[in-house]
Amino acid sequence: MSSGVPLPQPSPAAPTPTPRWKRSGITMVAIVIVLFVIEAIDVGMNGRLDQNGILPRQVSGLDGIIWAPFLHADFAHLIGNLIPGAILGFLLLMSGRFLGVTAIVWVVSGFGVWLTGPSGTVTIGASGVVFGWLTYLLVRGIFNRDVWQVLGGVVLFAVYGGLLWGMLPQGGSVSWQGHLFGAAGGVLAAWMLSDRRHQSSPELKGGPR
Repeated sequence: MSSGVPLPQPSPAAPTPTPRWKRSGITMVAIVIVLFVIEAIDVGMNGRLDQNGILPRQVSGLDGIIWAPFLHADFAHLIGNLIPGAILGFLLLMSGRFLGVTAIVWVVSGFGVWLTGPSGTVTIGASGVVFGWLTYLLVRGIFNRDVWQVLGGVVLFAVYGGLLWGMLPQGGSVSWQGHLFGAAGGVLAAWMLSDRRHQSSPELKGGPR
């Protein structure tokens, strides 16, 4: 008497991981959408959100370091930052160092403005962060001693090097201090997060602290 034996079921195929370029693109689009939504809300509130920016040398203005990169004077200001920022942010996301670099640049740029910005002003905008992203991508290859990253930095300098003039003192409402300290934060991040420095760190090797 014969009996049926169930056939082995094929194991489900492992899901294909999403390519990094796609994840980076989606993340950057999400950041852009958030910034546009915040600016739309600010316009609807007649610009009242802009008062939450950085107030130099006032204790009450320290929390503006957190909020300033989310705020912009108008849509033209926002778009002016996003034209280079979206590309640089995408490249930084592709590098895998986005959160660390952004955190360092954000704090250094904001605190630099708080220390040196003109009294009686409110500083807003993401340009300090954008300048930090740019300088990180420009110099990371030097700290990593990576030829391809150096060559990539040369290409970026050819395309966006003109932005670095924004670090120089200038009149009007442009916060060159934010640009300068943002750029300094990018160099600091390139040094702190360099591959060679991490490889030689005892903490990361599991050695004694």
